[in-house]
Amino acid sequence: MIILQAENITAGYTTEVNILYDVGIRLKSGQIVSVIGPNGAGKSTLLKTIFGILKPTNGKIRLKDEDITGLKPDKVANKGISYVPQVDNVFPSLTIQENLEMGAFIRDDDFGQRLNEIFELFPVLGDRRKQKAGQLSGGQRQMVAMGRALMVDPQVLLLDEPSAGLSPKLVDMIFEKIRDINKTGVSMIIVEQNAREALKMADHGYVLAMGRNVLDDTGKALLANEEVGRLYLGG
Repeated sequence: MIILQAENITAGYTTEVNILYDVGIRLKSGQIVSVIGPNGAGKSTLLKTIFGILKPTNGKIRLKDEDITGLKPDKVANKGISYVPQVDNVFPSLTIQENLEMGAFIRDDDFGQRLNEIFELFPVLGDRRKQKAGQLSGGQRQMVAMGRALMVDPQVLLLDEPSAGLSPKLVDMIFEKIRDINKTGVSMIIVEQNAREALKMADHGYVLAMGRNVLDDTGKALLANEEVGRLYLGG
């Protein structure tokens, strides 16, 4: 079942200049979809448009059978989509637990059980729950950001460059946690410069270049594609 679909999306940061041109993407329930491409291809713009930070000038975004095109981010979050931006994704002056509690701002029920589930998913956060997020390593901050996004128990999680700036060891840890999150039933779209690793764990992948769809296929097929390897995977 297709849980999220964007069709013919044209969008940008001003009404005069577009970054995306007729871009489409589909996410099936339970899938990991990776979006790769060179810097400036429009990958992050696509996630921001899906989440309502940017409003498309053309196209439709649907969550299951509901049109969510142009909804504001808080409304999109209420529908079941969470977003983790690449930068400024934690509150450094707040503790780990306070950061996670901030993620539950749209909930009007007791989220204590959900908080415990996040600490089970990220044990290192549970051990340090009273530590300020600004004192954490890059990998730990990324786990806090993902955990906060999961506090609303989303259907779909959008991740923008989750491995950016991390050491190889921490990159492996973050990708392992992404797989763990997916196993809980969360469908995911990941924008990632570490294209090879992103495609390894992807059920399906999309290649964007100059704001347009260039290619899409299974993650395995894109890894085996010689042109994709030469242009986007370092040979």
